[in-house]
Amino acid sequence: MSDSRHWLWLAGVVLGGWLLYLLTPILSPFLIAMLLAYLGDPLVDRLERWMSRTWGVVLVFALFSLLLLVLLLILIPMLGRQLVHLYQLLPQMLDWAQLQALPWAQAQFGLSEDFWRFDQIKTALSEHLGKTTNIVGVVLAQATASSLALVAWVGNLLLIPVVSFYLLRDWDLIMAKLRGLLPRSREGAVVQLVSECHEVLGAFIRGQLLVMLALAGIYSSGLMLVGLELGLLIGLLAGLASIVPYMGFIVGFGAAVIAALFQHGGVDLYPLLGIAVVFGIGQLLEGMLLTPLLVGDRIGLHPVAVIFAILAGGQLFGFTGILLALPVAAIIMVLLRHAHDFYKQSDAYGASTPPD
Repeated sequence: MSDSRHWLWLAGVVLGGWLLYLLTPILSPFLIAMLLAYLGDPLVDRLERWMSRTWGVVLVFALFSLLLLVLLLILIPMLGRQLVHLYQLLPQMLDWAQLQALPWAQAQFGLSEDFWRFDQIKTALSEHLGKTTNIVGVVLAQATASSLALVAWVGNLLLIPVVSFYLLRDWDLIMAKLRGLLPRSREGAVVQLVSECHEVLGAFIRGQLLVMLALAGIYSSGLMLVGLELGLLIGLLAGLASIVPYMGFIVGFGAAVIAALFQHGGVDLYPLLGIAVVFGIGQLLEGMLLTPLLVGDRIGLHPVAVIFAILAGGQLFGFTGILLALPVAAIIMVLLRHAHDFYKQSDAYGASTPPD
């Protein structure tokens, strides 16, 4: 009877995984809504001390809406201009690669003259430079090519705040009902396991996300104060790359130095010194203030595990897999740690019998 029950559980897990795979195309708005509800729940819990939970959810939604409005009115137009400027700089970068970087690489590594075909790449880019001002029209034309796809996209976008509101309002109730469904004999162990998963998720979804946003603001504002034309774009890129420790510093500093060299037509000491100061301050604040304050010493994922989880999730399930990558990786890490402890305490790990 016990074996039959185990096979039944295994069949249920397989069936659930198969259904999840089939529903992947419609899961994105629900996963984003769950992420927003998970991020906003601690703030709503604190607001419940002074008001009802519904009004707390309304206040949190108003705050999120205000931040989104600032993003739409200020950051996105600035970022769009910098993207166009970067697109216009690409031929100059190819010229530098063709006239300076490639000859140096050929001399050092003995490469053939036609190893890179920069002329064809530069010609293709130059032909499209005149179309940069019409990007919005092209995007709208592609989006409206299929009216059904456009309606589905808009519907999913409008579905996110609606689902987020109801999930955030009933979050504690949902958690209590789920806990009530647990087997009474295993409730303590399951709750402890879920608490450890929650600790990891809190460190990497709440804490690390706040660290990324803070670093993006520090790098962007610092680079723009230094006078780097692509400062906002590079700062945001460095902040996003900070999900992996030191990756944001490496990517951002390298991109900022290259942008400064092209902007000033060569090596200029003061802009490069300013860039070094900006990223040095960012690293000091991350190590001494941001990470200890926002992430703390809670259990975290190894950087290699973060990279593999994101790439594997995107390869297997697309954008939905990317959303699920870190939560699933955190849960797997906690389960593997408990499996490791169980193995160390089992007879299989016992000391080997010395040979006669």
